[in-house]
Amino acid sequence: MATSLVASLAVASPLALASPPAPAPADADVRARTAAATDAPDPKALRAALAGLPDDDTTAALVRVGGTGGTWRGSAGVADVRTGRDALPHGRFRAGSTTKVFTAAVVLQLAAERRVALDAPVARYLPDLLPERYAKVTVGQLLNHTSGIPAADIPAGDFEELYAHRFETVAPRALVASATAKKPEFRPGTRQHYLNINYTVLGFLVEKLTHTSYEEAVSARVLRPLGLRQTSLPGHDPRLTGPHNRGYQRVPAKDGGTRLLDVTEWNSSASWAAGDLISTTADLERFLHALFRGDVVPSSTLRNMFTVPDVPMYDPEPGDGEKPQPAAYSMGLTRTTLPDGTDVWGKSGGRYGYNTLMAARRDLSRTLVYSVNATDAKGEDLNPTAQRIVQAAMG
Repeated sequence: MATSLVASLAVASPLALASPPAPAPADADVRARTAAATDAPDPKALRAALAGLPDDDTTAALVRVGGTGGTWRGSAGVADVRTGRDALPHGRFRAGSTTKVFTAAVVLQLAAERRVALDAPVARYLPDLLPERYAKVTVGQLLNHTSGIPAADIPAGDFEELYAHRFETVAPRALVASATAKKPEFRPGTRQHYLNINYTVLGFLVEKLTHTSYEEAVSARVLRPLGLRQTSLPGHDPRLTGPHNRGYQRVPAKDGGTRLLDVTEWNSSASWAAGDLISTTADLERFLHALFRGDVVPSSTLRNMFTVPDVPMYDPEPGDGEKPQPAAYSMGLTRTTLPDGTDVWGKSGGRYGYNTLMAARRDLSRTLVYSVNATDAKGEDLNPTAQRIVQAAMG
């Protein structure tokens, strides 16, 4: 989602200038201050991105923009539509697939510790989890979504059915069994298909190698060392505890219109190591900075997070003469190249009621974290508020 959005931004290409003489120290200071001011967040554009909330698409939005040019913080909308209370700027939210970055970080830590080899078959560590047809899938192929394992068939159904069963627990092993009962989508390493099942298997790998639960492994290796006190992995608990802005899904009403259905409480066990995280914009911003600086994953394996495999995306029904899209996912992150050639790395996430994004330039000269309480958070169309935020922050 964030990939296609950021790629659509129109950013002017820099002018090609001849190299000037080396400036005097005073001139260098002036140039540095000028560059920082030029690269500062645009408060007017960011305020405009949040104007008018709540609306039909968004009930609340929380935004943090940072970088060498300065910072900007903003919030808009309501904490809940019943009372109309102002949105909580530091509210907790379901962060969806940004969970994958935390999972990847732990696996890459273990690789740096030589407790797992990224080019080794997963079956070496989990001999009883995957059937023989997936015996050659490697740890690295799970991380960058080139395994060829198809999606699980559970949970299934439209929103109404999923909502009716929202408090039920889905066992991760059942997800793996459902997916691997089917034949591979492609030979491992030859295509890329972004699917949660890859990170579900990685959750089992983390548990096997750390001899503890997935939740405790992430907490011990990432959350507690970084002081991410508002970030948690709730497991089977459907509650969103602590201060938070409630999430809603827009559904058809009996009168032919629409109404908002509260989806804040939801058992996210089906997402597990692929999407179970609860966090805040402040915690995700801190994590993003620490990760990119090399404070979470050692440099020996961190490079894998900024390396996209040279393979095409998987297309089950390619059109006549249609050229396959190139891969966009690394081991944990997504790469988006702006029109001026700048790469932005990050990860988006979507759970019913909540859309999330954390993204940055590799040098952290611009960072963006948002939580948007979207009323169709898992729809095919990008949330308009989210699009305005990214355009204002990264454009």
